Amino acid sequence: MVGQRWVSASEPELGLGMVLAVEANRVTVLFLASNERRVYAQNNSPLTRVRFLPDDKIEIEGGNHLTVKSVTEEQGLLRYHALTEDGNIVLVDEMELSHHLQFNKPQDKLFIGQVELGRWFSLRYQTWNYLYQLGKSDVQGLLGARASLIPHQLYIAHEVARRDRVRVMLADEVGLGKTIEAGLILHRRIQTGLSARVMVIVPESLLHQWLVEMLRRFNLKFSLFDESRCLAIDEDNPFLSEQLVLCSLDFFEQNPHRQAQAIQASWDVVVVDEAHHLQWCEGMPSHAYLFVEQLAQVTDGLMLLTATPEQLGKKTHFAQLRLLDPDRFHSFELFLEEERKFEPIAQLAEKIVNKFSLSEADKISLAAYIDQNLCAKFLQNENASDIALDVIDQLIDRHGTGRILFRNSRHVVQGFPVREFYAYPLPPESKESDITYLAWLVEKIKQLDGEQVLLICRQAETALKLQKSLREQYAVNAAAFHEGMSIIERDRAAAYFADEDAHVRILLCSEIGSEGRNFQFVHHLILLDLPENPDLLQQRIGRLDRIGQKQAIKIHVPYIVGSKQHSLCQWYDQGLGLFQVNSNAASEVYRVQKGAVEQVCRSNDQKGLQELVTSSKALIQKIEAEMHQSRDLLLEFNSCRKGIAEQLIGKIQSLSQPDVLWAYMEDIFEYFGVDSEYHSKTCAILQAGQAQRVTQFPYVPEDGVTVTVSRDVALAREDMQYLSWEHPMVASAMDLVVSDNIGSAALSVIKHKQLKPGQYLLECLFLIECSAPLTLQLNRFLPTTPIRVLIDQAQKDLTEQIAHEELVELVHQFEVEQITAFIGSEHKNINTMIAHAEHSAEIAMQAVISQASTRMLKMSAEEIKRLEALAQVNLSIKPEEIERLKDRAIASHGYIRDAKLRLDAVRFIIVS
Repeated sequence: MVGQRWVSASEPELGLGMVLAVEANRVTVLFLASNERRVYAQNNSPLTRVRFLPDDKIEIEGGNHLTVKSVTEEQGLLRYHALTEDGNIVLVDEMELSHHLQFNKPQDKLFIGQVELGRWFSLRYQTWNYLYQLGKSDVQGLLGARASLIPHQLYIAHEVARRDRVRVMLADEVGLGKTIEAGLILHRRIQTGLSARVMVIVPESLLHQWLVEMLRRFNLKFSLFDESRCLAIDEDNPFLSEQLVLCSLDFFEQNPHRQAQAIQASWDVVVVDEAHHLQWCEGMPSHAYLFVEQLAQVTDGLMLLTATPEQLGKKTHFAQLRLLDPDRFHSFELFLEEERKFEPIAQLAEKIVNKFSLSEADKISLAAYIDQNLCAKFLQNENASDIALDVIDQLIDRHGTGRILFRNSRHVVQGFPVREFYAYPLPPESKESDITYLAWLVEKIKQLDGEQVLLICRQAETALKLQKSLREQYAVNAAAFHEGMSIIERDRAAAYFADEDAHVRILLCSEIGSEGRNFQFVHHLILLDLPENPDLLQQRIGRLDRIGQKQAIKIHVPYIVGSKQHSLCQWYDQGLGLFQVNSNAASEVYRVQKGAVEQVCRSNDQKGLQELVTSSKALIQKIEAEMHQSRDLLLEFNSCRKGIAEQLIGKIQSLSQPDVLWAYMEDIFEYFGVDSEYHSKTCAILQAGQAQRVTQFPYVPEDGVTVTVSRDVALAREDMQYLSWEHPMVASAMDLVVSDNIGSAALSVIKHKQLKPGQYLLECLFLIECSAPLTLQLNRFLPTTPIRVLIDQAQKDLTEQIAHEELVELVHQFEVEQITAFIGSEHKNINTMIAHAEHSAEIAMQAVISQASTRMLKMSAEEIKRLEALAQVNLSIKPEEIERLKDRAIASHGYIRDAKLRLDAVRFIIVS
């Protein structure tokens, strides 16, 4: 009837509609709030009549709020007898109701019939439960990386990312994954909201590697900035246009103006890779060093990725510590003196770890370094492993640089493969070296009988020529991988090589093209030409020689006798031993003997080569012995506390069960109309469905996407998206569920042995919400917490007796109008039921708040006490750091105490 007020269940955002015209089979409704007009078929429209009941709050045009006392109907139109705020009764025709009325509250949607199936209420309930579990987990931000669960990497990321200020030096040996450690730290801080603006500065040659690694492993989309990009951005400061920025150090060195803009761009974290190239000496720092120093002064977070302290030398090591904490490391002489003081602590730690007997002098020293009670316990039982670990922990905490420097080495980290080296001398009379190498390569591929091979050469041109010759002349299926390809093309080439069904025998890589890529599923490496720089050779071998490699690596080096390659091969093999093991000393040997190496390669002087091999062997042994003697054992212990690392891995595995995630995502895909097609075990192909509810489902492009929930598959198949709870697709889908009111009002018909037919219940979902600055990290104690309450029509609380999972729907089709009419007739009782449910939820909330506050205060008190004790013996602990912790505890207590309860969803359940 004209003048009646209706609301659209499919477009509730239109506001309250008014019927303008009723024709034979059509009804026209005007939505004045949104200035929209809709025409509906009378017998199949998404409209629900709005009928308020006694005690409901209403708003009329003009903004006045009234309380309904009674309702009458005259000639099909409703008239409300309502109480004003000053106590007067007024008559309100339904046409006078505000056009802007929204029915967003769950109970409002229930009463007007804007309801969904109970399974979508379950989806909403599941979503909030998963968000709660993720929010309170101390591995949040560590779940979603496309990376193996390697203890030392996870430990460093966990330890560093949770700090207020990230100021650290990552100095692991080559091949231990400093880039992954930095990525994990950034990913966790961005996921938890602790950091948003990040700038990464790297050498020009590593730009592509970082771009690929951050996107492929962590879904962090960095923007590459150079001069042309800056000129194209029409802003005063181009660095303010993006949150995640990647630049080369060369770019800044050539442009002081861009340096000034970067310094003014307010970063949360700055990362500098290959930081040991920043040259410094007292009074004469390089321009690059001064630029990074200025950035460090105005940025809370600074991460330096660098060589090991043994490789750096004392001065370079001090220069980098000075960037991280200039107040603490202001004098090189004081730094050396302090280091000498820590040597006895490291020696004590080594004895305890190796279970050597302590002398009387050792025992006296130990008592001076650690808590007296702990010292007494240990000296009574020096073989007790758990007490010994506590002693080591206290010694580590008193270490001068232990909180800002992390360094792991290959001899401590387990999981590296054995190397086998094979040299292939080819006849010197051959002038056509390309043909000789090609013939050898074809024969070697045949001998390997189907095993896959990675070949690395210097130039992209060489790789492409080899690919063409192998395919056209010998019918060998070969893939190429070089710097001329886009990131997507390289992903596809890597996936093509990894696909067992494709039968690709060999992947031909150029030097630059292979940067940032690891092929752990391959065990044969062919080095067609050798680089002069041993660091480049170790990088090549590192494509296969990674933690987790399952088999021995077989390194094949062909060379023409008497050639430059022959000389290099002998030097690397017999002089440096690099085909057998990695060496941190190799680069220093090359620096000292570079001239001799170049001379031997040019002249093919066999006598000079033997002299070079002999001298290099002696020199590398000497440098490695010096490095070993100067090793800082306490630093090694602190860089990976194994017990904590193992706990982290266990928690990640517990939260990352693929079957659980996939079952949840299948419900998501069904609701939003995304087609999911089986690809293989743990893998699927996603496509936009014909009845998709959103214009574009997040991260599902028009041509579809292949996904996997298996970490192992994701590591082998770079062309697939690795879905985890932290993947942007999953996170965006969860956000859609909770922000779009999906399942917030629902109906179910069920059977249950404890319930009588004809009975009805309400299942209410309440949320405890704590609004606080992200920097306080209160999610650890009080994330958004769902509270479920099940109450029957007699206001009896059945939450503990009947679990949510037991309330299984019988049918998926309802006579919505009939049920809505019944709900309307029970309006008053349902409101009473909601009030009882809210009371139960408030009681539960107080218990949750109390527990959260207790945990927070206990943890804060322990940390404050620990730092106060440490400040007495470790100068890196600043008084302001302790004060900041105290202020955080006070603020956190207030925010937790002020947490609020909100009804988020309601399901009306009828028992059949």
